[in-house]
Amino acid sequence: MRNRLILASAAALLSLSASAYAQDTVIVQETDPVTTESTVVIPGEVRTYVLEQDVPSVPYEGDILIGRVVPDAVEIHAIDGQPDYAYTIVNEHRVIVNPQTRTVVQILE
Repeated sequence: MRNRLILASAAALLSLSASAYAQDTVIVQETDPVTTESTVVIPGEVRTYVLEQDVPSVPYEGDILIGRVVPDAVEIHAIDGQPDYAYTIVNEHRVIVNPQTRTVVQILE
């Protein structure tokens, strides 16, 4: 009788631990990096420099959004003394990009 009680207790304990493991499932929802907005603080002199430049706008079919990579066909321009930023003007919008990745970090309105 004692052995049956021990076996029953062991079986109950195993079934409880199995259900506890089943509850450890974590669901991660991925976000779209193109539409996720983050706060990027652009130095004032970079913003002023980009707003003052007179370069032609590049026509582009498609949306230029924060987080999106600017196509290679679009010329980006360096900003003197600011190696972390470059700019271009696409569809009449001034765009600040990361020159290493060509990723849009801010669109100036």
